Amino acid sequence: MKRRRLKIIFFLAVVMAFAACHSPENKGSGAFFTWEDSYHRNVKLDTAPQRIVSISPAITEVVFLVGAQEKLVGISDFCKYPEETEKIDKVGGMHNINFEKLLSLHPDVVLIGSMISEKDVAAIEKMGIPVICIVEESSLEGMSELIEVVGRIAQCEDKAREEALKWSKKIAELKSNAPKPEERKCVYYVVGFGDAGDFTAPKNTHIQEIIELAGARNAGDTLTGWNISREYLFQIDPDIIIVRKEDRDAFVSRHPYTLLNAVKNERVYPIESGWIDVVSLRNMDAVDYLKRICSE
Repeated sequence: MKRRRLKIIFFLAVVMAFAACHSPENKGSGAFFTWEDSYHRNVKLDTAPQRIVSISPAITEVVFLVGAQEKLVGISDFCKYPEETEKIDKVGGMHNINFEKLLSLHPDVVLIGSMISEKDVAAIEKMGIPVICIVEESSLEGMSELIEVVGRIAQCEDKAREEALKWSKKIAELKSNAPKPEERKCVYYVVGFGDAGDFTAPKNTHIQEIIELAGARNAGDTLTGWNISREYLFQIDPDIIIVRKEDRDAFVSRHPYTLLNAVKNERVYPIESGWIDVVSLRNMDAVDYLKRICSE
């Protein structure tokens, strides 16, 4: 009997240890989630949040990706993707948060990016609402970490790990199948144009990363700033030009851009600004779109 009792105690100890290893709580913290966020603040969630507010378009997209959208009770005015975001309450913009509306939603946590000031963070926390800052990634490769962190907070760790792995594998595959440097077409992304000057993505930006993953060369890969001289633009005379869809008609009809070979040869393509202007999951849509264009 004594031996059997020891076996039962041992079995229960193993079960409890196994459960602890698979709990979302950090070991020894006594909390559901503890983390040093991007503002170097030690944040803690005592329990798993059931009501989440996201004031970051990139984070909102990830919440949907990992399947936690039912917990999303509020989002920023700039969170417009996917379409289902239209039905979610809005709490203002990045710099004009509607604190009254935010409080009325009774969130368990507010997820923000680096666009929210520390002053606003303090104001939210004074209302008794935990805030976690997850700075928007500066590269596509970093998105996998964002996916996993949001997945932990939303209790969708398995789905998050799966999606993060798919994301990393896709990037690795694109890199391994990239054409040789001399075979890459030169792509110019029109960030700005006209009387105020010409602007494009310089080196070491996520936009260059998008272009390179698509198997092309960024026209601004030698630039350190976003300005590009018109003389240099005509000197490189890009093979392909991409421009926000709402600006395409104005660009292709304006002198002197009409003299560029890409304009003459109808190689100017419209693109969704949400695919390329900020680091987000939709950057991969931009990669696939550019890859298809470059193969034509």
